[in-house]
Amino acid sequence: MSEKNMNSALVRRVNKLLESRVEHDKDTLEALKELSTFFTENTLNSRRNLRSKIERRSLAINEEFLASFREVKASLDDVYQNVLAMNTSVQSMTNRLQVTKAQTSQLIEQTSKLQSESQILTMQQEVANAFIRNFQLTPSELTVLHGSARESPITEEFFSVVSKVQDIHGKCRVLMQSGYQTLALDIMQRMTLLQESALERLYRWTQTQCKNIENERLAPLLIKAMSKLQDRPVLFKYILDEYCTARRTALVGSFIDALTLGESFGTPNPIEMHANDPKRYVGDMLAWLHQVIPVEKENILILVKGCDKTDVSDQVKQALSNITEGLCHPLKSRIEHVISTEAPATVLYSITTLIRFYRAITEQVIPESVLDQTLLDLLALSEKSFLSRLQRETRIALGERAEPPGSDLVPAPSVSRLLSLLNEILSVASIAEDREKDMLQIVSCIIDPLLQEVNETASRLPTVDMAVYLLNCMHQIQSTLALYEYMDQRLERLQAQSDAQIDTLTSEQASSLVAHLNLGSIYTILQGRDQGPLSSIPGMDALSVKEFTNKLEAFLVMPDVLLLPQISLLQSNNHRIITQKRSFEVIGAIYRQLFDACHDPKNLYQNPSSLFSRTPEDLLQTLISQ
Repeated sequence: MSEKNMNSALVRRVNKLLESRVEHDKDTLEALKELSTFFTENTLNSRRNLRSKIERRSLAINEEFLASFREVKASLDDVYQNVLAMNTSVQSMTNRLQVTKAQTSQLIEQTSKLQSESQILTMQQEVANAFIRNFQLTPSELTVLHGSARESPITEEFFSVVSKVQDIHGKCRVLMQSGYQTLALDIMQRMTLLQESALERLYRWTQTQCKNIENERLAPLLIKAMSKLQDRPVLFKYILDEYCTARRTALVGSFIDALTLGESFGTPNPIEMHANDPKRYVGDMLAWLHQVIPVEKENILILVKGCDKTDVSDQVKQALSNITEGLCHPLKSRIEHVISTEAPATVLYSITTLIRFYRAITEQVIPESVLDQTLLDLLALSEKSFLSRLQRETRIALGERAEPPGSDLVPAPSVSRLLSLLNEILSVASIAEDREKDMLQIVSCIIDPLLQEVNETASRLPTVDMAVYLLNCMHQIQSTLALYEYMDQRLERLQAQSDAQIDTLTSEQASSLVAHLNLGSIYTILQGRDQGPLSSIPGMDALSVKEFTNKLEAFLVMPDVLLLPQISLLQSNNHRIITQKRSFEVIGAIYRQLFDACHDPKNLYQNPSSLFSRTPEDLLQTLISQ
């Protein structure tokens, strides 16, 4: 190779080395890193021996690898020998197992059969135990059901056992449907006997303990007992009857104690201490009933709390009626005695309202009971006695003969007495139950004979005195009745009678005014027809007309002079005003007729305006304003 070519090749290598990027060559960097571990001195001798060092190092590494591999091979050989030994052992064991399996196959078959039979027997035992648990009672449960003694107390556990007996009896129906009729019937018969025995024991215990319903400890047990006995209607009824008998006796005793001793021996005082006050006496007795009846009802409801309400509702009402029946005789005898005494009508009516009020409450709690009927009878008796007494007091107040009025024509004292009695009774009736019927009946009982007496008295008086007296009486009656409701029709009738008397009094007053003003002849002439000009008729000439208007003016100055003296005796200012107004309207009407006739040209009055100082409108306005 020429020198030029060698130089060129060397140049290319140098350029290649110069162009290479050693820092990016991973292999080169790893090689340099490994080289730095044994190339520690950068001398000329070290660089010359570098190749040999590298080769020796490579040889050492290969020798180390070979030594390590020999150890691995030795280990693998040992494993191989062990596997061969294990294989030989397994094969030997397999052979022995095959021999043993062949020898024990019959034993295994027998063992499997015995295991199956054991499982069946275990299952049958579990079924038998479950059957016993569900269809039989344990000895302890039988002891609880029958009791260690004949009158041993009933506990919560007893009701659990009774419920279990009833449950077993019900499950027997399912057992019969499953094909075990004979077994089911035997169990049902056994459970029926146990149930009857348990209910008989429960009945005796409940019959003894139901009298202590107030005992909070026994109440839950009694509630459960009555719930169980509800399935035996006869026993259930016997228990309620026994309870009612005991409570009736206790209630009557409490009532007698309240009457004679007072509650808690004198606190409060005995009811009969107030026997001289009929209203309070009757009210206290009825109030005592009002307090105890709800308590008795609550006790019965507690006793049957666990029962079916729809089945025992009628029995509860009947039981409460039986309990309260014992109170009827002592209550009725005392109230009848009070009613039969000569008590005032106001007191009898107060007693009537009390009986009516408490009877309405009793009817809601125990309807159609003996006590309710007793109160109804007492109410009818009290109403009858009240009306009889009221009629008697009315006759006494009116007296045997009608009292003549005095000269002042005010209502007789009997009128005031009766209206005072009426006001006193109506003041009580206005707040009572069913007051409309009572108030109308009371008013009729007093007002009808009163009006008859007033009319009889007035009939013996002169016309004007009669009208004034009747108006005064009507006014006093209306003033009393107007204070109360439901009196509209009665007030309308009284107003119609008052209007008739006002008309009579107006007529008398107008006639008196016509007579004093000499209007009689003028009015008669004005009513005539076809008499020719009025100015030519005697009494209707201009001088007579002027004389009349002068008298009328004098009357307007002092109108009271010509009024009837009885008018001032009217107690009602409204009656006086109406009477005067209507009578003045009569005078005004005649005056208008005369005024129009004088201003009529056909009557030939000269200067008729000079005859009259007022127009009819002015006159009427002046009269009304008096």
